[in-house]
Amino acid sequence: MKLTDSREIAAAPAIVWQAILDPEVLKECIPGCQSLTGSVAEGYEAVVKQKVGPVSATFTGIVSLSDIVEGQSVKISGEGKGGVAGFAKGGAVVTLAPSGEGTLLTYDVDASVGGKIAQLGSRIIDSFAKKMADDFFSRFQAAVEGPAEEPAAEEGVADSGEKKKGWFKRLTGG
Repeated sequence: MKLTDSREIAAAPAIVWQAILDPEVLKECIPGCQSLTGSVAEGYEAVVKQKVGPVSATFTGIVSLSDIVEGQSVKISGEGKGGVAGFAKGGAVVTLAPSGEGTLLTYDVDASVGGKIAQLGSRIIDSFAKKMADDFFSRFQAAVEGPAEEPAAEEGVADSGEKKKGWFKRLTGG
């Protein structure tokens, strides 16, 4: 399954780059991620719990970052085994480019599965893979730039008018 998409992120490319290399950001953004340990240089060990159609499994595997072009692009690859459910592997080439006041993040995803999960059929698998990629990059965007919608101000509390930052942007002062 192949998927290409892009997102406008309201943050400078340097902030987006810093976030994509941060293991805490990756852990928060991977849907169903229960743990992520390791480093950019050595790769990460991950435990991810997912339900694909009627099949529920906990995948253990490795996530690695390669083909790193500082500040511009990185390939995120993952491979996991889910016991009797089968395996999943794939990757995303992520590129960053300045865009107005923010960053245009483009991703090309390639994913495949095998075992019991593969028996569900390509429509279910493709739909699931697209949802996983969309969820990951939506969470990533929210972590960097903040929530898409501001919650309504409580009665009697004045709104400062300042746009709320994502938790990663607050940490880095971006």
